[in-house]
Amino acid sequence: MIELFVSSLITFFVVIDPPGCAPIYAGLTAGASAAHRRAMAVRAVGVAAAILLVFALFGESLLHGLGIELDSFRIAGGIMLFLIALEMVFEKRTQRREDRAAKVSPDEAEDVSIFPMAMPMIAGPGSIASVMLLMARNDGIERSLVVLAALAAILLLTLVALLAAGPLMRLLGAKIEAVITRLLGVLLAALAVQFVIDGLEAALH
Repeated sequence: MIELFVSSLITFFVVIDPPGCAPIYAGLTAGASAAHRRAMAVRAVGVAAAILLVFALFGESLLHGLGIELDSFRIAGGIMLFLIALEMVFEKRTQRREDRAAKVSPDEAEDVSIFPMAMPMIAGPGSIASVMLLMARNDGIERSLVVLAALAAILLLTLVALLAAGPLMRLLGAKIEAVITRLLGVLLAALAVQFVIDGLEAALH
């Protein structure tokens, strides 16, 4: 059971990548108030947890019933993430936030908790596939609970990383934050393209 927990923990850590999600979240929520950042972080992890739990318990039958392949998630998620990455690189999100700032308060800033944070950043094709595969490989209530416990631990770590990202970015200053946001936009674009490539390769094979 310990080996199963450790292997599941490592799998979810690599796929969900809490340290990688945190700075992207900080870049997406720049300009939001601290309270709104915290609320979005909690909501993002909560929604992602619900999505992953549903796919863990009913994923295979759900996708089969709808006639949807997991590769479709990869391609669709990749395209949507790429559009967000372009906005980060060319500061379109910053410009839009500044336009809204004159009309709304920081507590009403753009909500990124559901998309793209909950899905596809946290509950993306990789994490959905991983939780479905691990649950399918480990029959029995006890072994399934161990897999779910490992998932819960990583989601808790993700929440901590998201909550810490905002204060850390503010400490760095506006200019450094702008540079980091653009760099993360490029990395996010590469991740998005990789999603599409993986989906196309799997679909063609």
